[in-house]
Amino acid sequence: MKDPLNIIICGVGGQGNVLASRLVAEAADSEGYFVKIGETFGASQRGGAVESHIRISTRMEYGPLIPEGMADIIVALEPAEAMRVAVRYANPNTIVIVNPRPVYPIGVLSGRMNYPPVKDILKRLEEFVGSLFVVDAFGLAEEVGEVLSQNIVMIGALSTLDIVPIAFESYENVIRQLFDEKRVRLNLDAFHCGADVKCGGL
Repeated sequence: MKDPLNIIICGVGGQGNVLASRLVAEAADSEGYFVKIGETFGASQRGGAVESHIRISTRMEYGPLIPEGMADIIVALEPAEAMRVAVRYANPNTIVIVNPRPVYPIGVLSGRMNYPPVKDILKRLEEFVGSLFVVDAFGLAEEVGEVLSQNIVMIGALSTLDIVPIAFESYENVIRQLFDEKRVRLNLDAFHCGADVKCGGL
């Protein structure tokens, strides 16, 4: 694998960004990798931008924040956040997995700001990243009966990338540890739905 493997999970407050990053980090840690997480929050309230930086290595523990232009993978729970993070951290080889369902900020809902068409965001992303995978996380989470599990759907999609060395079973084991009995099945189903998208590999 590329060492370190630099992954950014981004979204807005309330989408489960931090939980998603914990799932990836704990799965990697369970396999003996060195793992470091760094998180940045654009605002403390629900709706503010959230970034989680995950750095995975076989050799050493790296600093928590990924240098600009050095992200290998960006998992975006929200399309505008995908663009915001990609502009800063992506390069021509970066893989981006994006949930196309917008979360409109208050400024847009009140009519004070405009939100660009999602198709325009996706087209722009395609122009300067290596690979772009669009995953309907909302629709897939709705299928399993829990729309709040969109973040887990996205990690399921991430798990299929050849560049990510973590075994499928390691994610499943962490899901069983993170959730109570009632929610384990829902989140395993969400993870499997995301994995069925097969962004690359398996």
